[in-house]
Amino acid sequence: MTENYPDLYEEIEVDRVTRLVEPPMYQVFLINDDYTPMDFVVDILMTVFRKSPEEANAIMLLVHQQGKGLCGIYTYDVAETKVDTVHEVAEENGYPLRSVMEKNDL
Repeated sequence: MTENYPDLYEEIEVDRVTRLVEPPMYQVFLINDDYTPMDFVVDILMTVFRKSPEEANAIMLLVHQQGKGLCGIYTYDVAETKVDTVHEVAEENGYPLRSVMEKNDL
């Protein structure tokens, strides 16, 4: 068809190099308070963040001793969901446990 209409034929250059950019990652922390029981914090770490009992206890101790503890590093949407889930479960159980997310600059 283009042989009959050479003026309609155009060459289109397509940039075949596609760059994949890793999404920004976010650190999710639990914040210490004076009211949430340590056992509840461990349960949150095991259920929401899928930590083993040993990992959960270690993170809970960091939260207790240092004021906050790193639970994991996730993409924005996953981090936001984890923070929201912590707040919902804590509120349902009558605890003021808080979680925050911070952009991971590494």
